[in-house]
Amino acid sequence: MNKKTIIILIIIILIAIICFATLNGLKNNENIADNTGIENIMESNANLNKKVLVVYFSAQDHTENIAKQVAKNLNADIFEITPVEKYTEEDLNKNESTSRVSREHADETLRNVKLTTTKVNNWEYYDTILIGYPIWYEVSAWPVDSFVRSNDFRGKTVIPFCTSAFSGIGESAKLLEEKTGTGKWLEGYSFESSASESDVKKWTDSLKLN
Repeated sequence: MNKKTIIILIIIILIAIICFATLNGLKNNENIADNTGIENIMESNANLNKKVLVVYFSAQDHTENIAKQVAKNLNADIFEITPVEKYTEEDLNKNESTSRVSREHADETLRNVKLTTTKVNNWEYYDTILIGYPIWYEVSAWPVDSFVRSNDFRGKTVIPFCTSAFSGIGESAKLLEEKTGTGKWLEGYSFESSASESDVKKWTDSLKLN
């Protein structure tokens, strides 16, 4: 093999090496772009997955009806707080000193109501929590206390609402916030027990969550 042929072969090999390196670099750049695109999509989906949750306790139908309407208006998920031992009509008779709520009101140690569960599936994905409850003796019904104490509201906006025949929301929301120690709690809202769908819609529209 003469010298000229050897030089030509070397040149061909060098050209091949350069082409391979260039193609490999382009492929790596495409992979980086693809990964960046996937990350952007994942981030976008994460933002879309941020949801609104309505949590409620209802001893009778009043709070439940409003909570369901709130969830419908806001396209929100819903979670019911349910005591292991449910409250009966007799339990709720405040005019009877021996009724369950009367005894629990008189003795705060009885208010640690055990719930069927305090765990909400995908809790970490909710960034706005609305908590609904009836007013008992000018505070939130105590099964709600058991729920808020068992959950971490860090990074979440919390909007309380209540149902009451006579009194407003009072200090109930502030007391719940003190029990959690976490979350950004906004001013609460009080509904009459017989609030209409238009009353509920007027409030949910004012929240501007969607």
